[in-house]
Amino acid sequence: MPFQNAEIKHGRVATIGLLTQKMGVHFPLYLGPSGSNAFHPESNDAWLLSSTTGTTFSDIAHAAPLDAIAMVPNQGWFQIFIVAGWFECIAYNRQWAEGNEIPGDYGYDPLGFTKQAGGIAGKNMESIRLKEIKNGRVAM
Repeated sequence: MPFQNAEIKHGRVATIGLLTQKMGVHFPLYLGPSGSNAFHPESNDAWLLSSTTGTTFSDIAHAAPLDAIAMVPNQGWFQIFIVAGWFECIAYNRQWAEGNEIPGDYGYDPLGFTKQAGGIAGKNMESIRLKEIKNGRVAM
């Protein structure tokens, strides 16, 4: 069950990543200054990613993917590590400490799929969970 749980989690992240890549969405400037939004990362005002190196979010948007990774300072990677670890602790608590038997059931269902008869363990949800696993595999 731990491997299926990890597969579902990675499949969800890969699906979101694939959808945003195909739509051309750039997240750092989603709520940026005028002229800057999720679909057009350009801006007249340069928001600094790092004041010590002078790197802006626009610089990252124009860089090749591997170059963009190298442009993020160590403090930025530390922040990413802390936030990802926090989310993993929440997911671990909801999956294992609260005793949820179904892999991938973190108790978060904003679309209300589990409010059907039988909840997440119901017969209707079996096909939906299988589709989620297959689509996640394709996205990965």
